[in-house]
Amino acid sequence: MKKVLFFLLIFLATANANAQIVKPVKWTSKVEQLSDSEFNLVMNGKIDEGWHLYSQFTPENGPLPAEFKFENSKGNYELVGKTNESDYKKQYNDVFEVDEYYFEKKVTFIQKIKITNPKLTSIKAKIDFQVCKDVCINGDNTFTFQLPKVEASTFIQPVSSTDTAKVDTTQIAPVAVKPATVTETTAPKKAEDKGLWTIFFLAFLGGFAALLTPCVFPMIPMTVSFFTKQSKNPAQGKRNAIVYGISIIAIYVVLGLAITAIFGADALNALSTNPWFNVFFFLLLIVFAVSFLGAFEIMLPNSWANKVDKQADRGGIVGILFMALALAIVSFSCTGPIVGTLLVESASKGGIAPIVGMLGFSSALALPFMLFAMFPSWMHSLPKSGGWLNTVKVSLGFLELALAFKFLSNADLVLQLHLLEREVFLAIWIAIFGTWALYLLGKITTPHDSPLTHISVGRLSLGLLVLAFTVYMIPGLFGAPLKLISAFPPPQTYSESPMGFFGNTSENKQDLPDGAKIGEHGIITFTDYEKGFAYAKKVNKPIMLDFTGHACVNCRKMEINVWSDKKVLYHLKNDVVLISLYVDEDIDLPKNEQFISKSTGSEIVTIGDKWTDFIITRYKTNTQPYYVLTDLNEQKLNEPISYTPDIKEYLTWLKDGISKFK
Repeated sequence: MKKVLFFLLIFLATANANAQIVKPVKWTSKVEQLSDSEFNLVMNGKIDEGWHLYSQFTPENGPLPAEFKFENSKGNYELVGKTNESDYKKQYNDVFEVDEYYFEKKVTFIQKIKITNPKLTSIKAKIDFQVCKDVCINGDNTFTFQLPKVEASTFIQPVSSTDTAKVDTTQIAPVAVKPATVTETTAPKKAEDKGLWTIFFLAFLGGFAALLTPCVFPMIPMTVSFFTKQSKNPAQGKRNAIVYGISIIAIYVVLGLAITAIFGADALNALSTNPWFNVFFFLLLIVFAVSFLGAFEIMLPNSWANKVDKQADRGGIVGILFMALALAIVSFSCTGPIVGTLLVESASKGGIAPIVGMLGFSSALALPFMLFAMFPSWMHSLPKSGGWLNTVKVSLGFLELALAFKFLSNADLVLQLHLLEREVFLAIWIAIFGTWALYLLGKITTPHDSPLTHISVGRLSLGLLVLAFTVYMIPGLFGAPLKLISAFPPPQTYSESPMGFFGNTSENKQDLPDGAKIGEHGIITFTDYEKGFAYAKKVNKPIMLDFTGHACVNCRKMEINVWSDKKVLYHLKNDVVLISLYVDEDIDLPKNEQFISKSTGSEIVTIGDKWTDFIITRYKTNTQPYYVLTDLNEQKLNEPISYTPDIKEYLTWLKDGISKFK
C-alpha cells in the first residue's frame, strides 16, 4: 500500500510539474500531388482559443513572424514561390508601434515544390513561430513529408509529422483542396477603430491649418461672394455652396482612394517599416518644410489651372466641381505639403487610412465655405488677411521639420547605426522648437514676412507655449523620461548615456560589473546567466530571472507599466540581481556548445534556444514573460509568476521573495 501511495505521489508531482508546459498549437501535415514532379506541402495548425500565431508577413520590429526552413533542397527539389498562408487578421500594436498579422483558431501554410531528383522519397521542413495570449511562446515544429512514387500521377500519400516540442500530431488523409492564398482580412478591433479616428482627427486639424494659409484663407470671402451674387436667389446660392464643399471633399477622398488602389491596402504599411523608405519620407518632409519656410513654392503647372478654370465657366454642378478642382490646384503650394505629410503618415497605417485621412482633411477645408455661404453675416467676424497668414505657414514649416526627423530616427533604429541617438534627436528638436519660439516672439523673420510693429496676444501666447515646450525637452538630454513625447524620440536605452548624463560618468562605467549593461529604467541587467550568478554571490543578493523576448509584447508592457513604478523600481535596482534571458536571441552558439535537448529533443543552436530549453527543463514552462526569484543555491524563494499587470500584486510577490532571502 505504501508503494502504491509513493508512486501515486510521484505521478501527481510529475503531472503538476509538467502542467505548466503550454502547447497552444497542434500541427498536422499532408502532401498534395499536382503532377509527376510538382507537389504541395501542406501544414495545418490548430490554435487553442484566445491564442494568436503570427504570420510570416508580420512587419519588422514587432512580434516574431513565422519562418520556414526546408532541408536538403539543393539538387533534390526547388521551392516554387513563397509559402502561401490562409487568411490572417490585422491589428495595430501600440507597444511596438506596428501592425501585427496573426491567425486565430486555425492556420494553413502551403509550399509548392518541384522535384529535381526522382530518387527523393521524403522532405523535412521546420517552422519556427511565436504564439501569444497573456504570455508569449516561441515554438517550432518539424514536418517529415513522404513523397509518393512518380509512376502513379494521381497517387496522394498521407505523411507523418514529428513535433520537436512534443505536441500531439496525427496524419490526415489528403483531400483535393486549392492552395491557400494570402488574403488580408481586417478584424473589427477597437484598437484599429481608435487608430482611424485618431487619423481623422489629426487630418481634420491639418485641414484647418491649411485653411489658415495665405493660399486658401483669402479665397473664402471671394468664393462665398461669388455664390451669393451669381445665384438667382439665396436658396440657390446656399445649395451651390454646399455642392462646392461636397466637391472639395470628393476630390481629396478620390486622392485617398487612388493612393490605396495604386499601392494596395497594406503595401505602404509594409514599406513604412523599411529603413530606406523612412529615409525617403524624411527627405520628402524636409522639402515640404523648406517650402513652407519660404525658400521656394511647390506649384502645379499653370496650364492645369488655366484648363480647369475654363471648365469652371460652364456653370451648373459640373462647373462647381471644376471650381473646387481649381481651388485644389491653385492652393497646392500651401496645401500640398500638408496633404503629402498626411498621406505619408496615414498610408503607413495601411488599410483605408489614406481615405479616412483625406476625408478628415477635406471636411475641415470645405466646411467654412459651406457655412459662410449659408450664413453670409458671419463673414464680418472673419479676421482680415495679412501677415499672420504667413506666420501660420512658417509655423507649419517648423512642425514639418520636426516630424521629418521622426522618420529618420525610425530608419536609424531599424539599422542600429546609432547616428541619431536620443540625445542627438532631442538636441535637433530643441533647436527646431527654440528657433520657432524666437520666430513667434519676433526675434527672427523669414523672406515673406511683413514688417512687424508689434506682437499680437495670440502670437505671444503661442510663442510662450513653444518656448515652454523647448525648455521641457532640455532635461531629456540628461536622462529625464519626457513622458509627454515618449512616442517620438528613441528610447532611453538607445542613447549615448543610458543612465543619464550624470549617471553615466567614467567612474560609473568602471563600476559596471563584468557582463552587465544598463537596461530599462537604468536597471543594471545581465544577459549572461553565469556572470549574473557570480555577481549575485559577490554582493550577496537574490537573483531575479527574467525570461523575456525581444518580440514579446507583454514583456514590454511589464517593463513600461510595472517596472516603472517607484517602489518596484527601487527593489529591482537595489535588492535583486536582474538576469534577463532572451528566448528569441537569434545568435548562434559556438559549435561545441550546441546540443540536442533531453527535454524536447530539439536542436539547441542559438542563444535563444538555450534559454528556451533552460526554462522548460528547470521550470517546466515555456511562457514569457516569466519571473523567478532564486537564492544563491539556485533554489526558488517563492512561486514564479508570469504576466502580472497589477503593480500591487507584482510588488507583493517581489517583496515576499526578497524577505525570504534575507
